[in-house]
Amino acid sequence: MHGKGLTPMTEATKEQFTFEAEISRLLRLLSESLYQNREITIRELVSNASDALDKRRHAALTDTNISADDLKITISPHADEKVLSICDNGIGMTRDELVRNLGTIAHSGSLEFLEQLQKSSDGSADVSLIGQFGVGFYSAFMLADRVEVRTRSVHEESGWIWESTGDGSFTIEPAADIPEPGTEVRLHLKDGMEEFTDATRLKYILRRYSTFVPWPVYLDEEHVNDQDPIWVEPKGSLSEQQYQEFYEYLTHPGQKAKWHLHLSADSPFQFSCILYCPDTNLEKMGFGKVDHGLHLCAQRILVQNDNRDLLPDYLRFLRGIVDSADLPLNVSREALQDHSVFIRMKKVITKRVLEHLERIAEEDAAAYADFYREFGGILREGINEDFDNRDRIARLLRFRSTDSLAEDGLVSLAGYCERAGEQQKQIYFVTAVDEAAARRDPNLEIFQERNLEVLILTDPADEYVLSALGEFEERRIVSIDSADLKLPPRDSESDTDADDDDPKKDDADRENLPAGFDRVLELFREALADRVEDVRRSERLTESTCCLVNSQGAMSTTMQKVLQMNIPDFELSKMILEINPQTPLISRLCEIVVNEDHAEFIRTCGRQLHANAMVLAGLAPDGNELAERTQGFMLELARQRSAIAGA
Repeated sequence: MHGKGLTPMTEATKEQFTFEAEISRLLRLLSESLYQNREITIRELVSNASDALDKRRHAALTDTNISADDLKITISPHADEKVLSICDNGIGMTRDELVRNLGTIAHSGSLEFLEQLQKSSDGSADVSLIGQFGVGFYSAFMLADRVEVRTRSVHEESGWIWESTGDGSFTIEPAADIPEPGTEVRLHLKDGMEEFTDATRLKYILRRYSTFVPWPVYLDEEHVNDQDPIWVEPKGSLSEQQYQEFYEYLTHPGQKAKWHLHLSADSPFQFSCILYCPDTNLEKMGFGKVDHGLHLCAQRILVQNDNRDLLPDYLRFLRGIVDSADLPLNVSREALQDHSVFIRMKKVITKRVLEHLERIAEEDAAAYADFYREFGGILREGINEDFDNRDRIARLLRFRSTDSLAEDGLVSLAGYCERAGEQQKQIYFVTAVDEAAARRDPNLEIFQERNLEVLILTDPADEYVLSALGEFEERRIVSIDSADLKLPPRDSESDTDADDDDPKKDDADRENLPAGFDRVLELFREALADRVEDVRRSERLTESTCCLVNSQGAMSTTMQKVLQMNIPDFELSKMILEINPQTPLISRLCEIVVNEDHAEFIRTCGRQLHANAMVLAGLAPDGNELAERTQGFMLELARQRSAIAGA
């Protein structure tokens, strides 16, 4: 049997075989290809050698005449001859196996692979597809203009030589000078491929793709794959030092990890994985968005060293390796995007990472706070990206708070709600450029007086995140400068008493207002008619005279400022000016308002209070108008002083 499409021609002891037309086209495309990633040839041939060693080991389990001692792969470059040799002492091949394995390739998917290549006339197709279709051996013709295979089966006393120039035919002849079972592939390199006889270049390729091959690989007698694939070992058998050494292998010597996660799955598909959290967030250091992915292996053979499809973007800071026996041996990036296995693997890995973070947060709050300070800015992106895990991510968020003793300085939303009690129906936050500025916000006064906890947001992105989240444990998340603000009842109040729409409460509050307050508000509204949405009495101020409040549904002041800086045409929404009737200034204005001659002066005071409130909110009032008005006040005060002195 010579296989479909093969025609033998015997000359003495050498047999020649001619491939059918489709196979000849495949070989021509490979030999003439312009692919840049020619180094995958080494990966493919080493992988084939590893398979041959596996087969010899299995054969030795059932046949006592076959030994499995000192199995290895040897790479030997011969620069003078322009030859690269990849040799193993594995199972070897008989004549018929040479014909079947290296001749009859149509049945293994070569026609489909040929179609993939022909779709890309510019030579840009990903050559790593080659292993997926079982034709990895023929990548040899990307490097060589002649390929020679010298092999001896463990079941025979002599060997065979297979040879081809990639022109659509090959020969097979007996070889009596092969002393031991195994296979040697000799690549007679093309002009311009001399780099593949350079030991340094070969060492780089072998360590990149074949570090975890389960058999020793030697290059000029140097053992080059001495890094153990620790992810296949039981977790209980590994030390912290082994994990650390492996992390340094994945990154750089001296690099440290905050923690590692070693996991595996057997159903519905098998994979093993080790993930590491770096000690430092490079994005915070100004290096831009992290663009590395995970190392992806198929049965210990590297397929990709930057796979970005196995983790969501909000976990992109993790480093690690994933190995699966359920993957095609080599898969192109294009195939990864459509492979359902990867979608399921991503879900499993993401779930396990979030569970691990939950355990750290529960068992060691200080360690989690340390992690969050570095990577929380990336993790919080998951609120907008991962709706399936939004609740879990929300529980992992951390913020500064007015409760400085809570949870190691950073508070969780769950911890906040537990401290708030059942009567508080909202989660409050304040935004500012820094914590000191937040604590000076006049809107915070009522919360300080009533000892109500407020989250302190100094990063505008946190407000985006909380706005997207909307609520947590059925409590709305609102800014303290929002008109939607609702405070819980005081200890002496019932829920009915605390209702803002309760007319009895309104009547009681009105009795405490200074006479003339309504007229003062009316004059303020006249003065600020085109600048604010409304002027009203404040229930949140205890010491300050006034503050600006955003109308219902509007973004916080800080968020609007950020948008204004980044969007030239963005206009701030009109705000509400709230007035505290209990301050000395407002009380004095209420006294003089009965005299209509003071109406314009009170309007001017309203404009000044609005400007003051803008300054406190971090907004910029009209500078010329503010200066002119301030000088007017100073002039009036000077006149009064002068009149007193003259009297």
